[in-house]
Amino acid sequence: MILAAAMALCAASCENTPIRVACLGDSITYGHGIADRENDTYPALLQQQLGSRFDVRNFGVCGVTAMSGTDMPYINEQAYKDALAFGPQIVTLMLGTNDSKTYNWQGPEKFKTDMEAILDEISVLPSKPEIWLMLPTPAMGHAWSINDSIIEGFIIPQIKTVAQERNLKIVDLNTPFQGQRQYFPDTIHPTEEADSIIAGIVLNTVFKK
Repeated sequence: MILAAAMALCAASCENTPIRVACLGDSITYGHGIADRENDTYPALLQQQLGSRFDVRNFGVCGVTAMSGTDMPYINEQAYKDALAFGPQIVTLMLGTNDSKTYNWQGPEKFKTDMEAILDEISVLPSKPEIWLMLPTPAMGHAWSINDSIIEGFIIPQIKTVAQERNLKIVDLNTPFQGQRQYFPDTIHPTEEADSIIAGIVLNTVFKK
């Protein structure tokens, strides 16, 4: 994966065009609760760190799920369609938090199947993107009916299984925030400081900066 990123960088440099990076996900990616989303979300911070060689865009949508048949499937959102049309060369994908809601959860096999359907669509893009699966941050409470036991017990294991089966790399945003309640004032959404930490993790994992 790192080799692929290096090749993409080389190709983009030769063409004098920025490498397109799409950050897909839910409200944690979108930046719910972040006062200055243009500057302080993790995708915005990535753009600042990576500079003009990259074009980093935030395609997060509050409330979305990986699974279909829920209140807000990500595949139905315009932001998801825009992300595909963007033709990304690198994709970070973080879903699962909203799938854990009591009224959304349909079981681990359904989550895995629908996650794979999203990956199928992304992987056949002409841009042949390098895809990174992100383990969602812990839920520190049950706001919005989000259930951390489902995230930890079912969703994260399924993401890891999909990554292994498809030979995809993982960005672990779950382990670093275990027990770090201070970074999640509403128990779910990270603060600006936490988004800075997330950006650093992504930078050091995906881009090896």
